[in-house]
Amino acid sequence: MEHVDVVIIGAGVIGLAVAAELSNHFESIVLLERHESFGKETSSRNSEVIHAGIYYPTDSLKARLCVGGAPLLYDFCGAHSIAHRRVGKLIVAASESEVPELVALHRKGLQNGASGLRLLDQGDIKRLEPNVKAVASLLSENTGILDTHSLMKHLLYLAEQKGALVAFNSEVLGIEQSGGGYVVDVRQEEMRIFSRILINSAGLSSDRVAALAGIDVDAAGYRLHYCKGSYFQYDKKSPVSRLVYPIPHADLKGLGVHATLDLTGRLRFGPDTENIDEIDYRVDPAKKEAFYEGAAAIIEGLDPDHFSPDMAGVRPKIKGEGIKDFVIAEESARGLPGFVNLIGIESPGLTSCLSIARLVAGMLKDRA
Repeated sequence: MEHVDVVIIGAGVIGLAVAAELSNHFESIVLLERHESFGKETSSRNSEVIHAGIYYPTDSLKARLCVGGAPLLYDFCGAHSIAHRRVGKLIVAASESEVPELVALHRKGLQNGASGLRLLDQGDIKRLEPNVKAVASLLSENTGILDTHSLMKHLLYLAEQKGALVAFNSEVLGIEQSGGGYVVDVRQEEMRIFSRILINSAGLSSDRVAALAGIDVDAAGYRLHYCKGSYFQYDKKSPVSRLVYPIPHADLKGLGVHATLDLTGRLRFGPDTENIDEIDYRVDPAKKEAFYEGAAAIIEGLDPDHFSPDMAGVRPKIKGEGIKDFVIAEESARGLPGFVNLIGIESPGLTSCLSIARLVAGMLKDRA
């Protein structure tokens, strides 16, 4: 049985960022991923947006780690030549009745410490984006987009350069507390690894991994449900040069069908919000009309014949009413010292990946 300092379960963008950060502090790290490569689930099926930190409750982990993580991510992308662009975003009020909500969003963003926020009137909007339909808007100048695959690839490279090992096709089957650490059973030639520290960054399976360690996930509030979001692409030239979002849904259950751009300028709409019991990445073509209607409510001149299914992603949302925060917990209080849970890491997880990694490293500094 191999003995290491750290085992990280899950090689999405969070697990990779944690591996890259912890490789600065620990000599032996193993990263376990059940798929054949990194980032095969939530990390590769999203809008690739660098968020500013507007939406989330003030002083929540989501707000603090997003606001702190965005500049870290921009700096990292610049330093390592990872493609990105600070395109900006408009959050729009389609009618006068939505303006108070827009003003409240502006206030919340400022309270959270988000920078580059300005309220715009209709004239301002038309000068910036002539095809946007709105009576008022909140401009977020620091919202951007990036190449998530290149980010993950470079995080893995940095971790491996400092000695971290990654094992793909390695599903965790069991976790046993033993001898001041954890024995991890892996579906790969009956491999077993002993680790002083165990990081659960398993994304859509993170509640299952917590349960393997003996945590009652329902009592702890760690139980996840799957929230599917589909996207449609627009195959004509984009009529907008920035991201365009409607006012978000109540309790942040979704941000509405919004317009996002990728680094090639391709326009996509989505994601919508659909609770599902099983992971399913198919996009229902019958949703086309609803996507067009949602898009046409905020952008003029769109041709419905040029909407087509694109992709879908699944978000790991924590069950329960209201806005749920990230779970980032070192579990000594549950009798599991050195075990760190990262559960419910949905948006703004991508933006927050480097700040989450630093937070985890801080939790473990006494064990280095």
